[in-house]
Amino acid sequence: MHVSVDPIRCCAAGQCVLIAPDVFDQADDGSVVVLLSSPGSDRHGAVQEAASVCPGMAIQVEG
Repeated sequence: MHVSVDPIRCCAAGQCVLIAPDVFDQADDGSVVVLLSSPGSDRHGAVQEAASVCPGMAIQVEG
């Protein structure tokens, strides 16, 4: 799995950080920061959930 974020689409809602805090964080301006671009399989469910609830649809998950 590879995780990336489109910073233009990010609306800084922070849902991803609440769901997967070991994969996502927020910068000072609220935009998402990917901490683990290739998270382990134990985190796949949380990453998929974070991507599905992202209001800006800014999170891309491949693989």
